[in-house]
Amino acid sequence: MRTFVSAVATVLGVLLAAVAVPAIWLDRNLVQEDGFVKLAAPLGKNPEFQQQLATAAVGTIDTSAVPGFLEDLVQPVLEDAATSLAGLPGYPAAWEETLRKSHRLSFPQAPADPGATGSVSSLTLDVAPLVALGVEEISRATRLPLDPPGETLINVGQPEQREWTERLATYAPMGYMLAAGSGIAFLLALVAARRRWTVLVATGLGGLALAGLWALGAQIGSARALATDTGNEVANMFRNEFVAAATADFTGWTVAAAIAGGVLVVLGTVAGIASRRRPGATR
Repeated sequence: MRTFVSAVATVLGVLLAAVAVPAIWLDRNLVQEDGFVKLAAPLGKNPEFQQQLATAAVGTIDTSAVPGFLEDLVQPVLEDAATSLAGLPGYPAAWEETLRKSHRLSFPQAPADPGATGSVSSLTLDVAPLVALGVEEISRATRLPLDPPGETLINVGQPEQREWTERLATYAPMGYMLAAGSGIAFLLALVAARRRWTVLVATGLGGLALAGLWALGAQIGSARALATDTGNEVANMFRNEFVAAATADFTGWTVAAAIAGGVLVVLGTVAGIASRRRPGATR
């Protein structure tokens, strides 16, 4: 009976861990704003993406208030702003704020942004902070008063992906409870086992198997995300870079799981050999 209980508890622990670890990663890196910003922040340092994003941001600046006879003066300034925007001292802060505003638009549990004009139906990048930075630079160069917009939206996904973000916001935080349940199941398995080293070996093998499944799942998910065309070159580049960053980060978790699984297998094997060599060892 004890062996049966230990086996069931081990299997239950592995199954709960299979869902808990990806859910916790999603919550920490996508659902939570700080995690999303940390994951996506390096994208703003990509020179090609910087230029594409700066051009798109500056291209949305409304210069209709500029008198016609000054248009020839403003146009070169716009072109210079698009080229130099990423090099301005305020660019890192503007990029971070862009990510935060975009996250608040895409995930419903976050408080609404004061400058937002309404809800969005797809994954959206709000580049208003970058536009404001460009407006400030142009106003400084031309001494013309230009008002930055409250929001400047670029769609980076489809409506069905927006629905997925709503589901993630609801279910991903449950990963912590599943992880706790998995830990309790493994402790129960150890307590009930007649040969505790077998629990270590089984748990380690389960960890190795899960690491492989998670790696395969990450590849499939990445391929599906990259196959979605947003119809916008800047959005496609953001999608490509973000998916690559997310995949690389999650790969670190799978490698850690594989290492932990291997260590448990080795420890269990050593403990099993030692128990068999001890005379009168408890079976």
